[in-house]
Amino acid sequence: MDVLLSGQLLIAALVTGSIYALVAVGLNLIYGTMRMLNVAHGDLAMIGAYVAFWMFSLFGLSPFLSLFLAMALSALLAAIFYHFIFKRVMASSKLLDRAEANSLLVFFGIAVILQNGTAALFTTNPRGFQYLDQVLQIGNAAITANRLVTLILSLILVVAVVAFFRFTLVGLALRALIQNRTASQIVGINIERIFLYSFMLGFALSGLAGGLVSMYEQIWPFMGFPYTIAAFVIIILGGLGNLFGSLAAGMILGVLETFGIAITGPNFRSILIYGVLILVLLLRPQGLFGGKRVVAR
Repeated sequence: MDVLLSGQLLIAALVTGSIYALVAVGLNLIYGTMRMLNVAHGDLAMIGAYVAFWMFSLFGLSPFLSLFLAMALSALLAAIFYHFIFKRVMASSKLLDRAEANSLLVFFGIAVILQNGTAALFTTNPRGFQYLDQVLQIGNAAITANRLVTLILSLILVVAVVAFFRFTLVGLALRALIQNRTASQIVGINIERIFLYSFMLGFALSGLAGGLVSMYEQIWPFMGFPYTIAAFVIIILGGLGNLFGSLAAGMILGVLETFGIAITGPNFRSILIYGVLILVLLLRPQGLFGGKRVVAR
């Protein structure tokens, strides 16, 4: 019981939740604007983690600086995938009707390519590096400096994402597109450009999250799948297309997972996550924060 009431466990839960929130809001952004199920989303976090690892290992570059490279590479991959694969889908009315189902297969193929391509290049051996690993004492809680910095940066980024969607023209256009695609086009929003922006921003947030994770966890080519599953659970919790709900739900899942594992053990992690998903689908299928169905047309 003393462990459950410790500040250390709460900080760990907030770190996990903040990373989940960053990954999930990117996934929900892509689904909300384009109605595409990106099952490769967690693998972008893996790419970001490898960027941070190799930049530090080869050049001694601080992970805080390589975060920008991770975001840039993830956004570049998004632009490539969009222009060569998904742009044609979004431009065709026939393909658009099947976009959600087809995207599941296409993104699954992308996930396989990213995972196995990374494994072929760098092997499947777990890798890691030491950076800001000194232990800090905050009250009765002990936490490594890299986790504390990750928590602070993640919270800042969450606030920045909220501000972006509330106070910028692109953010407002993204929210409008999520609300109603047809109405957005009528009022003059460039739909194709917003699709590209949502794709790039969603990928960039996942890559950034992976770069943060690399500072305190080992990385390997197949590390992205658990983040993808967690992100899908979060968008169910927060409501499909509800970006702000994803941020809140990410923190909730982080708390539930961390405290649940402390009570039951690490082997129950998957059971806890899928259990939360099933309960929400049964009791509140629109999500904890989803009051209305998002219009796709």
